Amino acid sequence: MKEYKLCMLSVLFFIGQNVLSQSSTEKISKTYSFEKKNDQNAILVFNINGDVTVEGIQGDRVIVEVTKTITAKTNDRLHLGKEEIQLGVKDLADSLIFYVVNPEQEFGNWSNKWSDDKSYGYHSSRHFSKTSLYDYKMDFIIKVPQGTHIHASTINDGEVEVKNTSKEVEANNINGSISLQNISGTTHAKTINGNVDIVYANNPTTDCNYYSLNGHINLLFKSSVNALITFKSFNGSLYTNVDQLSSMPSLVSKTENQKGTKYKIENERFKLGSGGPTLNVETFNGNAYLKENK
Repeated sequence: MKEYKLCMLSVLFFIGQNVLSQSSTEKISKTYSFEKKNDQNAILVFNINGDVTVEGIQGDRVIVEVTKTITAKTNDRLHLGKEEIQLGVKDLADSLIFYVVNPEQEFGNWSNKWSDDKSYGYHSSRHFSKTSLYDYKMDFIIKVPQGTHIHASTINDGEVEVKNTSKEVEANNINGSISLQNISGTTHAKTINGNVDIVYANNPTTDCNYYSLNGHINLLFKSSVNALITFKSFNGSLYTNVDQLSSMPSLVSKTENQKGTKYKIENERFKLGSGGPTLNVETFNGNAYLKENK
């Protein structure tokens, strides 16, 4: 009987917590076009909490749909979250940048302290906010001209998906997976806790990078893929159905120090077909599956 009562108390507490929470959902819809239309047109999406989906379509319009969800335990906190969390947009004429306006992080083009390079991203704000009073999520669905370069990223509670595009794709995630479907062009995909799944409409003709710390990498190429593969993993293996695969000598790095000369064997290397662009595949706790659609 004691165990039964404790269980009932836990259930009642859980239900009570949910009853106290209040939620607000808002749909944001906007349409844009590139002021300067050229081969360098790009869409950059920097999300924090939520999904990012980018789809290539016919036409020259950029259609943005964002679902903003705020959850809090009082009306005042809910109203605060609705006011503070907003969609941010930067129009650079040939590029469009979408991000999340929030009080805890400033978004901008920041200098890298280790180099002279600048890149867009978030920095912690000096004005510590009240976002701990509510939870928020922004789910992006963006439709773009097929020949648009894509940078799509999120951090928590979301997946990154890009489909039906023909230019370069850079996809980043922290706590979620990456799915790139029916794409062509240079690819850079990196996640920490999730899988990387890619299906190519046309095989890569330039160097690409694929990385997952705690997940599998699944690459599906068109038939007769030609490439050089480098593979590195701590607890994973490489699997493939490509018939024309041959092993290549490993690269050896050489460094000099006071103790002498140090040699280090780098990644395993393989040639697919007749060789071609270098595809760098790396996992830590996960396998890599390289397949061609026969």
